[in-house]
Amino acid sequence: MKTHTRSTFPPLRLAWLMWGFVAVFYCVGFFQRMAPAVLAEDLMRDFQLDGALLGNLSAAYFYAYALMQIPTGILVDQIGARRLATMACTTAAAGILLFSFGPSLWFVYLGRFLIGASVAVAWVTCMKLAGHWFPANRFASVTGIALLLGNVGGIAAGVPLAHAIDLFGWRMAMGASGFLTAFLAVATWFILRDDPEEYGYKSHAHAVVLDQGNLPAGRALRSVVTKKDTWLLFFGGGLTVSPVLVFAGLWGVPYLTQVYQLEVSEAAWLTSTMLFALAFGAPFFGSLSDRIGRRKMPYLIATIITALGWGIFLFVKLPYLMLFPLVGAIGFTSGAMIIGFATAREVNHPGAAGTVGGVVNMSVLGIAAILQPFLGTILDTHWQGTLVDGVRVYSEAAYQAAFMWLFASAAAAVFMIWFTRETYCRIIDTAAVPGLERAGGDH
Repeated sequence: MKTHTRSTFPPLRLAWLMWGFVAVFYCVGFFQRMAPAVLAEDLMRDFQLDGALLGNLSAAYFYAYALMQIPTGILVDQIGARRLATMACTTAAAGILLFSFGPSLWFVYLGRFLIGASVAVAWVTCMKLAGHWFPANRFASVTGIALLLGNVGGIAAGVPLAHAIDLFGWRMAMGASGFLTAFLAVATWFILRDDPEEYGYKSHAHAVVLDQGNLPAGRALRSVVTKKDTWLLFFGGGLTVSPVLVFAGLWGVPYLTQVYQLEVSEAAWLTSTMLFALAFGAPFFGSLSDRIGRRKMPYLIATIITALGWGIFLFVKLPYLMLFPLVGAIGFTSGAMIIGFATAREVNHPGAAGTVGGVVNMSVLGIAAILQPFLGTILDTHWQGTLVDGVRVYSEAAYQAAFMWLFASAAAAVFMIWFTRETYCRIIDTAAVPGLERAGGDH
């Protein structure tokens, strides 16, 4: 058994700094995730893409991101956040530059895939660092702030990116983010540390982890995937937030420009509003859950409101200005998905924290990766042959047929969350942590 003599927890400013390196990387990842919505017409024109091909190009990020989640969770438990984040930042910078300056579609695809595979590391390492640098009863709040910062990147991929493209072209505008990511990789390696003990402070990590270390990779994965609640939270989170990512990250801008006849920058304001609301919804619901000591109840109520919002969006055509409060409400309540990560951590072994984060987060981008090209295929099926400057124009009926699946996804999330257990913000894996039996079970 290890002994730990340090008695002082790290100052908050140091904790935020350590955690902040990976949070900024997550911000970079979110920017890259959402950029295709503004780049859509440029990409379709430069590479002669139809809706399905554009959806697949955008989704290459999501495929790679989803595939990397479980390996990322295992790796962060085994080699630590610092080494993993540094390697990922370096790979992301290379992928961004390849995407930005690639001479053909295949180079662009490869760049997009490398970006997704590398930034996949950011969210899980954010959660891993939060568990070491912050108290356990602030986990949902801190991860909510991570999503807030991530969405700053998503917002930057809206109107600011649209203006940068107007000034410098899409290749130079995107390439600049690659150079900034390379600088972040260097700073991460020299400053970030995995645990407060490396800077002489007491760690906030769970006592089981401090005394026994993390579970071996195989045992951690088996422990996580054999729990029913893991899978309910897996689908609950993914089905809640993927419609936001699909709409704001790709199909929202073409829909608004083609159906509502808006300028790209005007349409980007709407999709940015959805992301902006999601950004603030996450820390709000994370903090609310921590404060009231409940997980399931606020998560379920918010998800019901999300599904109702998508239903209104689908079945009622509102004036342009009325869309702002609607998409804002959808984005804000979708932010409750942050509670699912805290719940998943509490129903699993503390020594598998990275692994459970990777498994649950896999669904968020995995389901979006399926929906993006799927919606593109539906649009192509309903396409009536209209082209404007080499870009396919789809009818309102085509978009309605495609967006039906966004509503169906959110509605399915309600049922998943309904059947999850309430943890009351405590670890309930009684087999892993003896003495916590009174906190387990259904309530």
